[in-house]
Amino acid sequence: MKRILILIIGLAINISLFSHPWKPSHYAIIDTDGGIDDIRAVSMLLASPDVRVLAIIVSPGALSAENAYLKVKSLLDSFWHEGVPVGINRICNFKSPDFPVALNTLWGEEKGLDETKAPDCISLIKEVLSTEKTQVSFICLGGMSTVSLAVKEIPLFKQQVKEIIWSSNGPNDKKHFNYQIDVPAAEKVMKGDIPVKSVTGFDNEIFYNEVTIKAISEISSIYAEKISGFFKSDIAGNHEYSYLATDEMVPLYLHYPGLFQHDSIADDFICPAENISLLRENTLKILSGETVAKNQVIKVFPNDPAFYSADVEPFVTDIIEKYGMDEWTSGVIANELHRHLGVFAIVGVKMGIRAREYFNTGVDEFSTVSFAGSVPPLSCMNDGLQVSTGSTPGHGLLTVINNIPAAPSAEFSYMNRKIRLTLKPLIAEKISSELKEINFVNGLDSNIYWELVRKNSVKYWRDLDRHDIFLIDIVD
Repeated sequence: MKRILILIIGLAINISLFSHPWKPSHYAIIDTDGGIDDIRAVSMLLASPDVRVLAIIVSPGALSAENAYLKVKSLLDSFWHEGVPVGINRICNFKSPDFPVALNTLWGEEKGLDETKAPDCISLIKEVLSTEKTQVSFICLGGMSTVSLAVKEIPLFKQQVKEIIWSSNGPNDKKHFNYQIDVPAAEKVMKGDIPVKSVTGFDNEIFYNEVTIKAISEISSIYAEKISGFFKSDIAGNHEYSYLATDEMVPLYLHYPGLFQHDSIADDFICPAENISLLRENTLKILSGETVAKNQVIKVFPNDPAFYSADVEPFVTDIIEKYGMDEWTSGVIANELHRHLGVFAIVGVKMGIRAREYFNTGVDEFSTVSFAGSVPPLSCMNDGLQVSTGSTPGHGLLTVINNIPAAPSAEFSYMNRKIRLTLKPLIAEKISSELKEINFVNGLDSNIYWELVRKNSVKYWRDLDRHDIFLIDIVD
């Protein structure tokens, strides 16, 4: 009996580790005031495949809500996460000091952005909570004004929000900046029904030392590059606060709560562990996207060029460096599934990765409708789409439309929002013309035909940047 019980426990542990590997552990709404530590905390949360950022709210604090909006929206655009919605708290009466260092920190390209078009924070939170059925962590990197307002205005908030993780020194430090932003709101929320976990940083101890900054600069990810760029700027070099870690403790706590200790006085108050070196190490892990296993069968997908076919080998490093490991692995799997290297299969991969990027999702998190039809070579795009998005027929998330003229286009639906990606006409025409010419000269049954198609596919895999080749239209 004891042996059976041990077997059941072991099976349960394994199921928890390996079932639904595409589903992140944390669904989050972030509330930020645009401080210089916020750019790092938000980048870390976006970097982790184990966190799904459903929306970002901007509230007054270090910056005015309007200036914070410009920072956050420009950051998301620089990461190609245009589909992550940003709401604004226009009700909080806090007069922001608009700290010069925060105001002058570059999050992204702000030109052309219009904060007046940002949705109201309450309407956005209400929409997100009514759409996402998984309970949400509300991450508060500034004051408590938005949380207090949401508790009052949204009945669903108490049901759907399982915890509030607040970057602060807790209820006993009433002089803390985040507490002072809206004292009545902070006191009300702290006494409310939703657990509040206050996470504090390391007062005056340097977190970002030379070794850590160098290690971040060596990580190949857009999120690490953003933080590395911050430390290379004159703003960071001239302000000692840049090297402390405060809001960054929140994503660290979310991923590694075992490194934090409950305060003996208040159960909901969290203070950081003493092992600052381990927290630094795990910061690197989050920025590297190493918070979940990325593959289902193999531990590590090979990036050694020598592993691949002779005609592909010269392009491996270049493709990975230009477009990332996610596109590379999807491209390899799609072509193995497809049983030959195909241009439109590659287009489908790039389109699917771009759609996931837009919404900042993992695989198997949205539905896809393909207009590529079921006739090759255009229909080959469907194989690339299903591999890169996880929208497979087996998951019931891929629909192929055949009752209209086929087109290199697909619609992607996520969280009540829908976009349509279409291969730019000039590129589509060039690819189709080349395939027709190769077919006309050599015929489909010729080995030369397939060799030339393969050569073209590798070329387009290397040369087509997914950020430049698609038209993106917002459908809903």
